[in-house]
Amino acid sequence: MSAILAETLTARACRSTERQLATLAPDLHEQFRANVPRAADVVRDRLLAAAWREGLAEPPADATRFGFGRIVPAGGTDQDPAGLACAVLGADARQVAVELADATANLALAYARRTWSDAVTRQRARGTGARDTLDLAAGLDPDAQCVFFERLTTEGHNLHPCGRTRLGWDLADVLRHDLESPGTSLGLVAVRRDLHLGDDFGETLATAYPELAHRLNRTRYAVTPAHAWQLDRLLPTRYADLLADGALVPIDGARLPAVPTAALRTLLLPPDRRGERRYLKLSLDIQVTSTRRSISVASTRNGPTISALLRDLLDADPDGARVVLFDELAGSAVAAGGDRERDLAAILRTGLSGRLRPGEVAIPGTALYSTSPLTGMTVLAELVDRYAATRGVRQRASAARGFLDGYARLLLPAALRLATCHGIGLEAHLQNCVPTFIGGVPHRLALRDFAGLRVHQPRLGRPLRLWPGSVIGAADVTTMLAKLGYTSLQAHLGEVVLGLVVSHGLDEAVAWSVVRAVIDEVYAGLRGGPHDAAAAADHAFLTAPTMPHKALLRMRLDPAGGDRYVPVDNPLSRT
Repeated sequence: MSAILAETLTARACRSTERQLATLAPDLHEQFRANVPRAADVVRDRLLAAAWREGLAEPPADATRFGFGRIVPAGGTDQDPAGLACAVLGADARQVAVELADATANLALAYARRTWSDAVTRQRARGTGARDTLDLAAGLDPDAQCVFFERLTTEGHNLHPCGRTRLGWDLADVLRHDLESPGTSLGLVAVRRDLHLGDDFGETLATAYPELAHRLNRTRYAVTPAHAWQLDRLLPTRYADLLADGALVPIDGARLPAVPTAALRTLLLPPDRRGERRYLKLSLDIQVTSTRRSISVASTRNGPTISALLRDLLDADPDGARVVLFDELAGSAVAAGGDRERDLAAILRTGLSGRLRPGEVAIPGTALYSTSPLTGMTVLAELVDRYAATRGVRQRASAARGFLDGYARLLLPAALRLATCHGIGLEAHLQNCVPTFIGGVPHRLALRDFAGLRVHQPRLGRPLRLWPGSVIGAADVTTMLAKLGYTSLQAHLGEVVLGLVVSHGLDEAVAWSVVRAVIDEVYAGLRGGPHDAAAAADHAFLTAPTMPHKALLRMRLDPAGGDRYVPVDNPLSRT
């Protein structure tokens, strides 16, 4: 693929979307066209930031630099993102260029859809007198709060240039199932028991939702849920052989409405007969950001075990009461043969129903850097202003510093002790964390999705039976700490610090000194005890001059796959 051809990829992707919108959603046509330049700017800037951070290109002198190698482009170019990828990264960027073109078209469409949903949100706010998104979410049930905020996360992943890639979906699929869609659905598939792995969802779901009740030979078949897109688009072709011999049987009429979350494959279910809400994580055989979003058999089998382990360990932790888990209750997969075992997998999770206190608002971490349709500020900035009012702090930078201290004390202590005392490196990035707030003050932390954490079992001190070949087992401490350090400090707190610098004028060096003080305090509490040596080593790792950064772009360029890290400057070493 030449650079000249690559430069046309984004334009071709956007023109194709525009033509289809004229038929499928003409009300979005003009807004889509108007938002293409904005979408291209976002994708291009994230591409450049990733390339510079990972040492794939040399940043210009006028780029703004932040801790952990974060470099923000100064603007000044309108080059096509796909063409820029080939120009910067060379021939290895062929597939990345395709992904960037798709991401740009999908982001422009998402912006267009936000135009209408934001208008509805503002109208609702006028009717209720809501001042900001916190007011607007206060009257919703906890899981509806989560979805409300996740629908603001239009750009997707905060660091990845392919945050809106949807390779495998056509435009009709995007309109029907993406984050901005009003809702989607799931159905049930009967699976012959010799092919079924794990828990039988049939009775569990039918008890909670009588409309899913079915007549089935329970001796011969188990039941697994599947995303509507999998059922309608993938099952008839990819599983034609198993459908033909009766190994798989879609259950007619067993459909349940659900709401897509930012993860797309994770759906919020409606309230059950008792008013409780749960989530189903379902395989979705499309590429979102950099990964085909299916689910490994190991993840379906390890989830309940890891959930129980974390709860047991957190119950004994000094800050464990501040941590809420989206427990993984059950999981299943289909031993379909070939490369299909990940395609019909599912994991059932608890929600937050009945678990929040009066005035407590749950906000997924991915929404913190999103723009509020009511104030034009980020949700994070709204939170800090609310924090300032609650605490009576008038100076904006002081309010931001106090908020950051409370937030770091919410996120880090239990996570650091889990790593040092038990060898568990949480994948505590923004996508997996749902902090809660009362009056803008950080209150509790809900954690979800445990498939990406790492466990170094020699530190655990107890037997842990994982599914054979599970990637969550870390052979060495460095792998476990790299996971924790990248997700919690760089991808998570790095975004919070950057947001506070921009919105409230907080000095970045001051911000990292606040975080460092929390880290020092946690490890000081572990010195002199049974974990003294581990505490000293972990503290040294997290405050060293450099820290491993997960190289998202290099991973896209490497056909071998797997996690790759590059060293970046560590602002925690200078405080």
